[in-house]
Amino acid sequence: MDFILTEQQKALQKKAREFAIREVLPVAQKYDESEEFPLDVIKKAWEENLLNLGIPKEYGGPGYSLLDACIVVEEISSACPGIATSVFDNNLGAEPIVIGGNEEQKQRILTELVKKFKLIAFATSEPAMGSDVASMKCHAEKDGDEYILNGNKFWITNGGYADYITVFATIDPEKKHKGIAAFIVDTKSEGVRLGKHIPKLGQRSSNTVSVGLKDVRIPKENILAKPGRGFVLAMQTFAHTRPAIGAFAVGCARSAMEYSIDYAQKREAFGRPIGNYQVIQEKIANMYKDIEAARLLTYKAAWEADQGMDNNLSSSIAKAFASDVAMNVTTEAIQIFGGYGYLRTYPVEKLFRDAKLYQIYEGTSEIQRIVISRFVMKRYEHAMPYLGKKRG
Repeated sequence: MDFILTEQQKALQKKAREFAIREVLPVAQKYDESEEFPLDVIKKAWEENLLNLGIPKEYGGPGYSLLDACIVVEEISSACPGIATSVFDNNLGAEPIVIGGNEEQKQRILTELVKKFKLIAFATSEPAMGSDVASMKCHAEKDGDEYILNGNKFWITNGGYADYITVFATIDPEKKHKGIAAFIVDTKSEGVRLGKHIPKLGQRSSNTVSVGLKDVRIPKENILAKPGRGFVLAMQTFAHTRPAIGAFAVGCARSAMEYSIDYAQKREAFGRPIGNYQVIQEKIANMYKDIEAARLLTYKAAWEADQGMDNNLSSSIAKAFASDVAMNVTTEAIQIFGGYGYLRTYPVEKLFRDAKLYQIYEGTSEIQRIVISRFVMKRYEHAMPYLGKKRG
């Protein structure tokens, strides 16, 4: 095992950190308060080759591994989780094409995303459907060599500014996962309606909208996955992008810890810095150990994906654990700051609001635990002898 970053990864980390401090951190509060989409920051990320991280080199992209992408994500998220979500969403939107697109689609769409400043979103969720992807209702009707889409998508990140959306729809809701197909939708197509930004508790600078589809005709060349294959493609996409949620959470938690350390060393109570009290030292120690563990789990899940291994289990573990760490650390950060932590003049209240989303999107923490428990109960290989006769 080797836990040392390569020189290239260290250079990438330095580049991402400098970008985060220079371009993201100074405007994080501004965009959080205005709830505007930071289009200027996203464009700068594109100019510095930090937007389309996972697009292969043969299509003009940087061809970064998932582990590389997680390194970048952590740094940008440490400055602003909301802006980081908007930056990384191009990876989520493009990943189904990277995984399941044909050569023509890759050449046409992926190359355009790199050469021009274009945004691509991802759409599985619907108003009454989130983690249960197989229950989607958005309908795809075959018409010759084409499809016609009707329905609504919800919680679509960057959707209000996207040039393309990878949309998942079903030919028959009764078929569940077997009926789901995937399509590349040009948002300029007739019948596509992009909704207004949905106000949120946190990550307010991340654009979130509904997308309406009414008789939207999908030409043959934009059919990404046939019925049945669409569900598999969505699950493969999540397995490849879920480790990045762990990286988002680590970045968010890391900043909350660093602010807490700084505050604890300067704030005095009863004649000495509060960092001298064991109760505060214990909080910071717990922050640090949990963040270290979350990062290692995230790196493991990303590494498995880069090796072509099935990382469904490790990505669920990483996301569930890191999401809880971010929530716990930001909560404790506010406690260390005391009353000041509750004020919007200090950064920890924003990180606290931003952190909550990690336990919800791309599969809730409850869904991740279902995935983990199914493995443990059915596929885990025991080292110890069974008690009595083995069941089944």
